[in-house]
Amino acid sequence: MERSVKPSPVSGEIKAPPSKSMTQRAIAAALLADGDSLIVNPSYCDDALAAMSIAVSLGSRVEPGPDSVSISGSRELKETKLNCGESGLAIRLFSPIASLFNAEITLTGSGSLRKRPMHMIEEALRQFGVECSTTGGMLPLTIRGPLKGGNCEIDGSISSQLLTGLLMSLPVAEKDSAVIVRNLKSKPYIDMTLEVLRGFGIEARNENYELFIVPGRQKYIPRTYEVEGDWSGGAFLLVAGAINGDLKISGLRSESRQSDMAILNALQSAGALMIISGDTIEIKKSELKAFEFDATESPDLFPPLVALASYCKGISRIKGSSRLIHKESDRAKALCEEFEKLGIKVSVSADVMSVEGGKVRGAQVSSHEDHRIAMAAAVAALGAEGRVYIKDAHCVGKSYPLFFEDLRRAGAAVL
Repeated sequence: MERSVKPSPVSGEIKAPPSKSMTQRAIAAALLADGDSLIVNPSYCDDALAAMSIAVSLGSRVEPGPDSVSISGSRELKETKLNCGESGLAIRLFSPIASLFNAEITLTGSGSLRKRPMHMIEEALRQFGVECSTTGGMLPLTIRGPLKGGNCEIDGSISSQLLTGLLMSLPVAEKDSAVIVRNLKSKPYIDMTLEVLRGFGIEARNENYELFIVPGRQKYIPRTYEVEGDWSGGAFLLVAGAINGDLKISGLRSESRQSDMAILNALQSAGALMIISGDTIEIKKSELKAFEFDATESPDLFPPLVALASYCKGISRIKGSSRLIHKESDRAKALCEEFEKLGIKVSVSADVMSVEGGKVRGAQVSSHEDHRIAMAAAVAALGAEGRVYIKDAHCVGKSYPLFFEDLRRAGAAVL
């Protein structure tokens, strides 16, 4: 599906979408709890729907409603083939959980997930005595448990998501566990995981993000859990306001542990006019200046930051581009290619992406089937000199299904 966005101002109030990352974690916790949990304000994006489907396959009863989803925890295996869609978090979160079962279970995926390396899962689970095999380091991934706990050492430099899976599965294993982590990136995502664990009554000790002690034989306590707004999706809305708007974005928790809350620091450095009041942020079209920002801990911010930098006077520099390789696309390459079509020079040297601000022109661009590339192009179009056509724009459903509808309600000329 192709979408196009004509240069247009945006105004009014938009509620940030629910966090897909917190939704998936809450689904996993509810699956492992003995009883009924209610997840309020869940995301119904593609990744969250994949997590719900996996929970059903692993024994849960899942009943979605308009504003909440009810999950009855159970571990009576119903299906031995789990489809993670394109969700990197789902495959790394539910592989350790699937290994709790004394059965052979195969995890599959689609699209870009089939090209992502899975050897880190294989290596970690084998240290716990779980039988695990991949297809040349790629999907499908076949597991036979049960995971009984113990000790392991993992590399956290590519992603923190596998650690999240271990932290959520090991508490219900027979034995106590210790996980040593080398070079952990995206630490705020682990803070998010630990927050969800505490909310469901689970204890895990974090020693300087290098060692995690997890007592076994714990029980998840079912509960009502409200999903907070998504700072990753909210970042695009905030940048839209700074480029060509007078927007009020609500539902972004000021005490959030989400790493992408750091978008506020980048916007302030760029000179964006903002008023922050509780969980609501007002942001207006601003005279923007070049900025420097370290996105190593928040790599999902690269696409909205490139859109922002396109309208900044001077050259902006964003550190952490090495984190962009194993995403839905080779995200650094995709940003360089697509923003060049829009008349903006983007380059990468060592670990830094440089963006030279200028006049954004109309063009036809490709999303590379990457939801964040599609949203970055749409936001950049708001102040452009011509209409921007985005190929394969349907991919926004992965994280923010109502993105284009929200832009249109705010006054954007979206077709």
